[in-house]
Amino acid sequence: MYRFLLTPRWWGINVFVLLAIPFCVFMGSWQLGRFEDRVHDHRTAQAAASTAETEPARPLAAMLPVTTQTSGKQTTAKGRYGKQLLVPDRELDGRSGYYVLTLLRVDGGKALPVVRGWLPGTADAAKAPAPPAGEVTVTGALQASESPGSNGVSAAGGLPAGQTAAISAASLVNLVPYTPYDAWITLDKADAGMKAVPPAAPDNTGLDLKAFQNLGYTGEWFVFAGFVLFMWFRLLRREVEFVRDTELGLLPEAEGTPGTPEAEGTPGTPEKPSESEDAGTTPATPSAAS
Repeated sequence: MYRFLLTPRWWGINVFVLLAIPFCVFMGSWQLGRFEDRVHDHRTAQAAASTAETEPARPLAAMLPVTTQTSGKQTTAKGRYGKQLLVPDRELDGRSGYYVLTLLRVDGGKALPVVRGWLPGTADAAKAPAPPAGEVTVTGALQASESPGSNGVSAAGGLPAGQTAAISAASLVNLVPYTPYDAWITLDKADAGMKAVPPAAPDNTGLDLKAFQNLGYTGEWFVFAGFVLFMWFRLLRREVEFVRDTELGLLPEAEGTPGTPEAEGTPGTPEKPSESEDAGTTPATPSAAS
């Protein structure tokens, strides 16, 4: 009964199933692993953020380059404030406002972007407090350079002079006359009249939309594996039923074979009489003239 499994058609079906199911299981497991990695990174980032508040601040040089382990940690730097910029369209506590960003010139000629605080409303340079004069020592949470389109960073261009959409070396290098660090800090205590900006978690360490996409893809791949197996059993069952019915003679015979209406004529339909029967007699052969 199962000899049909050796036909070329079923060889192709079986090979496809044997390859498709492990592939779906592998892809589902890989997506699940990606989700678990994001959960682990999220917990690590939360633990690092909680310990960063109690750890002593370390010099800036010892904290660079910024990684997921150093992001959010306390660092300190000494220098003089220079050019000041505004970062519009930043939300804090559900309100829209802007960051006051001031470049701190340190030894060596480079500059460290420092977010001195947040103000509500539309970005206005006249409302932003001027930075302290002279040499200062700042302490804050170290942050990685931003990229447009991530963590609420605007990707819009054409901002007025004195404003920047993203806090990054790539954006600031064209706005300031000195080389900025590929990092920035947000002060623990904002300057007078402003509100301190809390540090953000490193990219790809939170339970964001990407993490739940990985979880959704996990379910999809396992569903695909189950669907392939279901369709294989369904095809197998139909083929077995077909073979069984054929052996029992339950399937209709092919058209034109003996015993079918097509072969014997349609029941109840009289045969068409011949012309001789219509005449009633057999037509006589005319005799030749004598």
